[in-house]
Amino acid sequence: MAERDGCPNPGLFRLGSARGAFRSFALIQRVFRFACLLLALAVASPSTAAGDAPSGVLVLGRLSDDPGAHYDQLKPLLDYVVPRMAGVGIREGRILMARDAQQMSSYMRRGRVDWVTETAGTAMLLGQRAAARPILLTERDGVSRYHSVFFARRDRGIARLDDLRGHRIAFQRASSTSAYFVPAATLLDRGMRLEILLSPDDQPGAGAVGYLFARSELNIATWVHKGLVDAGVMSNVDWNNPERVPPAFRRDLAIVGRTEDYPRAVEVVRGDLDPRIAARLREVLLEASNDPAGREALLAFFGTTRFLPLDASAEQSLAGIARGVARIKADVE
Repeated sequence: MAERDGCPNPGLFRLGSARGAFRSFALIQRVFRFACLLLALAVASPSTAAGDAPSGVLVLGRLSDDPGAHYDQLKPLLDYVVPRMAGVGIREGRILMARDAQQMSSYMRRGRVDWVTETAGTAMLLGQRAAARPILLTERDGVSRYHSVFFARRDRGIARLDDLRGHRIAFQRASSTSAYFVPAATLLDRGMRLEILLSPDDQPGAGAVGYLFARSELNIATWVHKGLVDAGVMSNVDWNNPERVPPAFRRDLAIVGRTEDYPRAVEVVRGDLDPRIAARLREVLLEASNDPAGREALLAFFGTTRFLPLDASAEQSLAGIARGVARIKADVE
């Protein structure tokens, strides 16, 4: 079979009839033209192939283990924001969920997510992994700053944080600021070594603090009350919520320590987001609580009551949390 320029010459195939040869040649031509078209599209659209968000679209992201519920909380505010950003080229809004900070970091580095709402610890982790930068504090249910409280059963002989050495503590989950990042960093700063346990029956090494993840504040309170662990930790807001710490438990529990106050939640944007878009987003969010049309959308947004500018105190707190998160990732995990 003869070839020309490395390709078979369809004119030299013996196909049995002139009509058959003509049809086969036409088919080969169509396939060749289609392949060339696909190649041209791939070369002309590298950003689309990489999964980047198209121009004119604002993508709001969230770490989620319940995307359906969180979508309903995110969409009203996104729908409020997008029409107010037409002056900077935004025409559409989308939502993209991530299962964890690693996946969200990848989305932000690749330009697939522009704006993320998160607690302070995860926000700082995204800053370290994806150059995300905070633009606003988020006030939820009228609270913009809170702290973590450590507690134990009154009959456990634990009266202060230093008494936790050699004992077991329940955190919530590895992405929680109030019930993991901040309290774990607090214990490390006091010279304690943290060891993850296999189960509540496992015991830490001498002088160490063993920890487990209970997944919810109610579980933390239950584990402490039933003696499955020796201590627990959660935000003061959750501690004062009877759905998280039932009154029947509270009389047997006592606070044994607390952390400094820190921002409750933070809005961050990817580091390479167009400065005009970031500035307009910040402006729209700051004004939303003063706009009757924005208040309902804010409340749907995880009970947000308003957004606040970052002040020197907040920046100092966030810097401290960032150092704590880095230390936990290096020394504990």
